[in-house]
Amino acid sequence: MKCMHIHVVVENLSDSIRFYSAMFGNAEPTVLKSDYWKWELTDPAVNFAISQRGVKPGVDHIGIQVETAAELAGMNARFGAAQLSAEAQIGTTCCYARSDKAWTVDPQGVAWETFRTLEAAPVYGQSHKQSQHQSSAACCAPAQKAITFASRP
Repeated sequence: MKCMHIHVVVENLSDSIRFYSAMFGNAEPTVLKSDYWKWELTDPAVNFAISQRGVKPGVDHIGIQVETAAELAGMNARFGAAQLSAEAQIGTTCCYARSDKAWTVDPQGVAWETFRTLEAAPVYGQSHKQSQHQSSAACCAPAQKAITFASRP
């Protein structure tokens, strides 16, 4: 079995542990060190994309794709339970797809999206940051910290 590995250097381990524990549904880490934590996840699987969109090369954003509206609501509820800010986008066109999604930013400034693809789109879409800030950015990426999803029981 092959597995995608993503390593993000962080400034504050405690803040990042809280963020990623929420993102991964409180899955137990497989390695815990004073300066390093690792989660080996089988769910979600990885959706990896590359593009040439006129922005600085490197990690653009990281995301988790879900299949149902209930799964998306569950992901967004994790943000609320951990009191993490997130920005919802319903029916947005981005990356040649129409999707419902939410964006958040980890403590290092890495953009994370949770999304459900509804259908293919004939255009790439308009960058959310570009429309608000007139600069190149990840397609539909968050403006930075936004709303906090309400915690759900």
